[in-house]
Amino acid sequence: MKSKSGVGHAVALFTVVVWGTTFISTKVLLRSFQPVEILLIRFVIGYVLLFLAKPGLVRLTEKKQEWLFAAAGLCGVCLYFLMENIALTYTLASNVGVIISVAPFFTAILSRIFLKEEGQMKASFFLGFVAAIIGICMMSFSGAETLELNPKGDLLSVGAAFVWACYSVITKKISEYGYSTIKVTRHMFGYGILFMIPAAFAFDFHLGLSRLADPMNLLNILFLGAGASALCFVTWNFAVQVLGPVRTSVYIYASPVITIVTSVLILHEKITPVAAAGAALTLVGLVLSEGKLELKSSPNKQSVGEIEGECR
Repeated sequence: MKSKSGVGHAVALFTVVVWGTTFISTKVLLRSFQPVEILLIRFVIGYVLLFLAKPGLVRLTEKKQEWLFAAAGLCGVCLYFLMENIALTYTLASNVGVIISVAPFFTAILSRIFLKEEGQMKASFFLGFVAAIIGICMMSFSGAETLELNPKGDLLSVGAAFVWACYSVITKKISEYGYSTIKVTRHMFGYGILFMIPAAFAFDFHLGLSRLADPMNLLNILFLGAGASALCFVTWNFAVQVLGPVRTSVYIYASPVITIVTSVLILHEKITPVAAAGAALTLVGLVLSEGKLELKSSPNKQSVGEIEGECR
């Protein structure tokens, strides 16, 4: 049991480390692309790469399962990223970063409602949540003279956190069907891309592939498509299978910490003592939330070996 959990934790940590560095690539690409253009291109690249990795369709045992795949694509691929990016146009990036970090709390609530077998949340889970949010606030607002709120942008951020929680719970339900993790992720991408197309027209999408002639643009979009999308959505979904949606989502707390470390190492930005203390407090919150979350075993759960076989 410990070896299963260890694999899940390692994979979840790897995923948030990669996701925590994506802001650099996005920042570079925003000089030439609109947010919706970056999203659509990266997920199309991700879809193609996942198809090449494991060709063939997902043969559903029941047609009604298709609705869950559509819901996963809508929540985790389309709505989450669109709401997050639109929120950034209305409110501060620091606000978005803090509010998005409440996703584990929403995930815990939805898991208790729809996945009752996922276990009991102890008081330490909620203490960890409070510690992590305080730490993230310390990192995000370090050096800020005032706290600036914007109802429209902040509410969009709350919505993004909620739909990511929905995605995590839906992914856990889909994992119980026993399909290939790679094929499942690609199927979700397909729906996400379809739902994103109307938004692309609404936000004046331009293909403009000539912009990818710039090596910097090309390398960064490939990183987002191959690494942050194709690879990391597979590893995240794998972690959800092993740990469950709540324990996996707690790793979201670590993402702002990774972002700060990356900005110091790569962009040579300075970190304040308050931000450093916030990063430490956030990690304490993560450990608290993980350490006292007791999960009940289920006789129908897959072994890690079986799941690894599906990923190959």
